[in-house]
Formats: sequence, C-alpha cells, structure tokens
Amino acid sequence: MSSFLDRAKEQAQRGLTQGKQKLDEVQAQRTGGDLLKKLGAAYYAERKGTGTTEATQAALGAVESHAAEHGDAFLRS
Repeated sequence: MSSFLDRAKEQAQRGLTQGKQKLDEVQAQRTGGDLLKKLGAAYYAERKGTGTTEATQAALGAVESHAAEHGDAFLRS
C-alpha cells in the first residue's frame, strides 16, 4: 500500500511541476506580447512625432532582454 501511495505522490509532484512550467511559459508569452505592443506603440508615436527615439529604443531593449531571458517564441505567435 505504501508503494502505491509513493507512486501516486510522485505522479502528483510531476503533474504540479509540469503545470508550473506551462504556467511560466504562458506568462512569458503574455509578457512578451505586452512588450511587443509597447514597442509598436512607441514606434508609432515616434513616427507620428509625439514620441521619442529614446522611448522606442527603451521598448526595443525590453523586448530584446525578454527574448534573451525567455527565448523568442513569443515573436512567432
């Protein structure tokens, strides 16, 4: 009986770990999408004359930093 409970506990732990990994991936995707929106808005404002090059560069830097830390999969979705 103990063996059964140990296996069930292991399986539950694996499920929790996989769920956390998936949640982290989804959150990274969402954050990446938000950063891309901010970059687009900064670029649009710059082209329209109401934004600055510095704001666009800062937004681009944030996107590049996020891609370096979490990968660039968010760029493909």
